[in-house]
Amino acid sequence: MPPLKDRRIWEHPILTFKRGRRVKFYFNGNVVEGYEGESIAAALYAAGYDVFSRSPYKGRARGAFCMIGKCSSCFAVVDGVPNTRTCVEPVRDGVKVEFQEGLAGIPSATGGLEGKEEEIIEGIDVLVIGGGPAGLAAAIAAAKHGLSVLIVNEHFKLGGQLIKQTHKFFGSKDLFGGLRGFQVAEELESKVRSMRNVRVLLQATAYGFFRGGWVGVAGKDRLYRVKPRFVIAAPGAAERHLAFPGNDLPGVMGAGGAQTLMNEYGILPGDEVLVVGSGNVGVIVSYQLLQAGAKVKGIVEILPYIGAWFVHAAKIRRYGVKVYTRHTIKEVRGKDRVEGATIVRVDEHFKPVPGSEVDIPCDLVLIAVGLTPDTRLLAQAGTVVTWVPELGGLVPIRTKYLETSVPGLFIAGDASGIEEATTAMIEGEIAGLSAVVKAGADDSGSAAERREALLKFLWDEYRASPVVAKAKAGKLKVTVGEDEMERIRASNPPPVRFGS
Repeated sequence: MPPLKDRRIWEHPILTFKRGRRVKFYFNGNVVEGYEGESIAAALYAAGYDVFSRSPYKGRARGAFCMIGKCSSCFAVVDGVPNTRTCVEPVRDGVKVEFQEGLAGIPSATGGLEGKEEEIIEGIDVLVIGGGPAGLAAAIAAAKHGLSVLIVNEHFKLGGQLIKQTHKFFGSKDLFGGLRGFQVAEELESKVRSMRNVRVLLQATAYGFFRGGWVGVAGKDRLYRVKPRFVIAAPGAAERHLAFPGNDLPGVMGAGGAQTLMNEYGILPGDEVLVVGSGNVGVIVSYQLLQAGAKVKGIVEILPYIGAWFVHAAKIRRYGVKVYTRHTIKEVRGKDRVEGATIVRVDEHFKPVPGSEVDIPCDLVLIAVGLTPDTRLLAQAGTVVTWVPELGGLVPIRTKYLETSVPGLFIAGDASGIEEATTAMIEGEIAGLSAVVKAGADDSGSAAERREALLKFLWDEYRASPVVAKAKAGKLKVTVGEDEMERIRASNPPPVRFGS
C-alpha cells in the first residue's frame, strides 16, 4: 500500500523536535526515510503507512494503538522476526520491515536469541522493573544510599510516560513544579546516568520470577538471569479500550499513543479528530492536538459533566471545541482505516437513545477512558492482588511501605493503582527507601526519616485534595498493616522471596 502523506510536525508553539540523523530502511521492499531516535512504528506513520498487519482470521487491518509496547496492534516482521512490537523498536539504517499477514511464522535462528550468550547477574541489591517516573525515582533513592541498582526497561528510552507530557507540573520545586513532563524525564535520566552504581538495560523485558529468587530478563541480544536482594516493580499501565463496531481499525488509537506520536516524535496522528472521554487525559490531548495543528471535531463524554480539572477544560473551551456530554460512541466506519464515526446520546441509565445519532467525519478516534494497571508480572510472582475499581483494576495488596505479599518485592507507580506522575515519583522514592531500610543500609537513619516525611506528605497533604479522593479511597483499600500482611502471607504462601 502506498504512503498517504508526510505527517511530520515541523513547527510547534512550545516544542522543538531534535531529530537525529536521517536513515533509510525498508517496508515491504519500499525505501522509507526516518530519523535516529524514532521507533519503527513512528517512522512508518510519519511516512503515511498506518496499516502494519492483518488479523489472523478476518484479515482486518491493524495499526498503532498504545505506542508503548503494551498491545499487539503494531506487530510486524522486522529483520525476519515476526510479532515485533515496532513501537518500541528503534529505526535504523537498512532494517527490513515486512507486513505481517495472519498468524506469525517461525523466526529464523539468526532473528532470535538462540545461541546467544546468557549473562548471570548476581549480587545486585535492587532490581527495578520499569524506567518511568516511579522506577527512576526508586533507582535514584536506592542508589543515593549506596545500593547497587539494575534498571530493566522495555523501551529504548528512559522516562516512561513523562517523555510525551508537555503540560507544566503543579506544586513545589521539589516536585518539579513549573517543569514540563519531558523536562522532568530529562532530569531524572541525567541523575540516573550519573550514578556509577546504577546499570540500565534498555529494550529488555522481565518475563518471570523463579524459585530461589531469580528473575528472567530477555534483552535485545541476550538473556539475563538476575538474582537481586530486592525488587521494585514499576511497569506502569496500559490504556483501556472500548467495545464498538470498527474499534480495531487503524485510526482508532489510545490517547497516550497519539501523545507519543505527537509530543515525543513530532508526528501528527490525524487531521480531524474525535476524542472519547473528557477526563484530564482526553482534554489535555485535545488541547495538544490543537497546538499541533489538528482539528478536534468534538469530545464525547458519557457522563453529564466534563471530568477534567477546570484549568484544563477552560483551555479547550476557549478554542470552541464542542463537548458532547451524555453521549457515547456507537460505531466507527471505514474499510482499512477510520473514515468517520457515529455518536449517540444516552439516557439516565446510559442506554442509547434511538434517533439521537450524530455522524462525525474524522480520520482519527482517540480513546481516553482511563488506564489499567499492568500487574501481569506481579501476579506471576505470586503477589496477592484484588480488584479495586477506583485504581483501575487488579492491584497488589501492600503495606504502607509498598511491600507486597512477596517479601522484598515492592510496588510503585501506576502498577500500584492509577494516579499520576507526581504520586508515581513519590511512591518510587518510598519504595527505594524501603529497600534501603530493609537492606540495613540506613546507618544514619536518614532514609527512614525521609520515608516517613514522604508518607505524611503523600497521605495527609497531596491526597487530601478532593480531585484525588477517588484514588486515595482505592489506595486505602489495599494498604494493610504489617501484622495483617503476615496473615495474608500465611494464607497465601509466596512462591518466591527476596530480601535476604
